[in-house]
Amino acid sequence: MRVAQITQPGGKFEIVEREIPSPTAGQIRIKVQACGICHSDSLVKEGHWPGLQYPRVPGHEVVGIVDSVGAGVTQWKTGQRVGVGWHGGHCGQCDACRNGDFFGCAVLQVTGISFDGGYGEYMVAPAIAVALVPDDLSPVEAAPLMCAGITTYNALRNSGARPGDLVAILGLGGLGHLGVQYAVKMGFKTVGIARGADKEPLARKLGAHHYIDSQAQNSSVELQKLGGARAILATVTNGDAMGAVQGGLGLNGTLVVIGAAQALTVSPLVLISGRRSVKGWYSGTAADSQDTLHFSVLSGVRSMNEVYPLEKVAEAYERMESGKARFRVVLTMGK
Repeated sequence: MRVAQITQPGGKFEIVEREIPSPTAGQIRIKVQACGICHSDSLVKEGHWPGLQYPRVPGHEVVGIVDSVGAGVTQWKTGQRVGVGWHGGHCGQCDACRNGDFFGCAVLQVTGISFDGGYGEYMVAPAIAVALVPDDLSPVEAAPLMCAGITTYNALRNSGARPGDLVAILGLGGLGHLGVQYAVKMGFKTVGIARGADKEPLARKLGAHHYIDSQAQNSSVELQKLGGARAILATVTNGDAMGAVQGGLGLNGTLVVIGAAQALTVSPLVLISGRRSVKGWYSGTAADSQDTLHFSVLSGVRSMNEVYPLEKVAEAYERMESGKARFRVVLTMGK
């Protein structure tokens, strides 16, 4: 099989031939059809994940076909369409797992970091990390939903907002363009916030009821004119941009952070005066991925993708890193 691997921090992608791996007990083997390229893959590319072992095959937005199952696996059968996301498995025995907080597992596995991911023609994954992919979604459609999709969908449904509430999506990129669609389909009065008047047509196309140009308008003031947001989903990676919208939260409102900014300044007065809060949200488990996929089919939410073959992985990765992709980049295996 062919895989695209990184052999050292900051290294280039190398497409090499490897033996097809065999699943061990509790694992399945997936014949990969498509794998999204996520900004978090830079953790492998640049070596920012502590203790990462090389060579490593990145990729945690994986969709393919079950090709083989290991001993003890009864819930999956060959031929099924499945996907694997960021959450690559949990122990089930630590205190966090025993409390049902699988994302906080003491020995949490991450797809494409703890073990080789989907930048290749085959991969093996823990059976517990696998989600069933509906027939209604093609591999390219489903792949970005395994990370970008689940992260935005799961954060919104746990934001405390209810249908009819005002919800703002900060940023209209790879995460935000999905966030707007999910918010609209969940019944929220949806506001898109981005830099520049040129982004408004996109926000409207995605279904946003209102648009705020953060370059020309004070986002907090404009949100308060609309009654104050019950939730603001911060998809950007700029802490200053996140901080600039906190004043737009309504009473009991929550700023939900899913963009990995280096720092965020929060006003205690803003929090205290309106009983407001700030919280982060982790993507989710395989069960959450299945919920995301099914809701996407039900509501018609789709990612906008640029597609590249595996042999152009370096070009595809640079396209993602440039921020110019509209809006997710997906590798296909071509077989």
